[in-house]
Amino acid sequence: MNIKLKAAGLFLLFTTMIFSQEGEVKAPKFGKGIFNIVGKDSTWSMKMAFRMQLLSAANWDASNDQINHIQNGTHGFMVRRSRIKLDGFVYDPQFEYKVELGLSNSDMSGTSVYTANTPRYIMDAVVMWNFYKNLTLWAGQTKLPGNVERVISSANLQLVDRSLLNGVFNIDRDMGVQLRHHFTLGTNFLIREKVAFSQGEGRNVVTGNLGGNMYTARIEVLPFGSFTKDGDYSGSDLVREPKPKLSLASTYDFNNKAVRTRSNQGTYMVNDIGYHETDITTLFVDAVFKYKGFSFMGEYANRDADDPIAKNSDGTLTGDIVQIGDALNLQGGYLFKNNYEVAFRYTNLELDKNIINKGIQEQYTLGLSKFIVGHKLKVQTDVSYLADTYRSDKVTWRLQLDVHF
Repeated sequence: MNIKLKAAGLFLLFTTMIFSQEGEVKAPKFGKGIFNIVGKDSTWSMKMAFRMQLLSAANWDASNDQINHIQNGTHGFMVRRSRIKLDGFVYDPQFEYKVELGLSNSDMSGTSVYTANTPRYIMDAVVMWNFYKNLTLWAGQTKLPGNVERVISSANLQLVDRSLLNGVFNIDRDMGVQLRHHFTLGTNFLIREKVAFSQGEGRNVVTGNLGGNMYTARIEVLPFGSFTKDGDYSGSDLVREPKPKLSLASTYDFNNKAVRTRSNQGTYMVNDIGYHETDITTLFVDAVFKYKGFSFMGEYANRDADDPIAKNSDGTLTGDIVQIGDALNLQGGYLFKNNYEVAFRYTNLELDKNIINKGIQEQYTLGLSKFIVGHKLKVQTDVSYLADTYRSDKVTWRLQLDVHF
């Protein structure tokens, strides 16, 4: 018999014997993880969950009446995301951890010398220590406190994927430390403060720090108190907030001597003496509102740089340019009692036309979602029209199935 088959058989027998000692193995309810265990002495816990997003997308050129001809478009299927998540506590419930691994090609993309030419499996690897009252220290690799759309998990989005604003301006994940605090004024007026000190080059970088470091600060004001089940960081109003809930927030990010074209994202600005370095600032202002099935999210983003055009030591241009400019994203939706939701999105993206020959992009999106088990099992579809002043207009249709154990 093949050695691999023997090994597989022995493993199956071994696990069967283990489970038989405890009787029937009962997994958590669907959507609550694959397993959730606590150590016998209650000094640790671990919850494991898995999720996947299966996407079908089609694109057509909308210029010169070509939208009516399917042969002028493209279509494809892909595993958009496939991830394993582990979280729990170690030694004390106040000392938590989170690990998230990305298994799809798009999750692991970006292999380069900066990641040791290996796939970027690790999305999150972070510990969170609530060391004093409302103060919590985070350390490791995780999302920075940037724009609200980016911090909302890709598992909990209102539409199939995030907006153009997020695609160009988000500051994503990074290695470093964060300090988070919150307090309440009066009965309900909640204020959250978040600051971060990070390497400034994104996730899974192994070559050490290039340029300077990145500093991020965010403040959130919730005048009517916290959202039910952290609904300000989840798309759609699935809980149908019985009272109006509002979050107003702003993030300021400063990347000192940045070496990438989108702050801690984008391509590295390599030149003849190493890297082109420039200070980059990114500003976000956003708002979230929810009430009885209606939800709205608005975002504004701005990025600027001291010297956005990358140069060699003799002043010649390398071809790399920091993506500076502004963007506005507005989206909202209404969840009907049968768990269907109609949502819309308008995005305006305008990069600095003096140095980036890309003009203005405007995108209009209309989406329909069916929440079978909330965000844990849902089907979403949307259609978008992209108007571009420098390129052909585009129409995109997407259909996606989300399954989250």
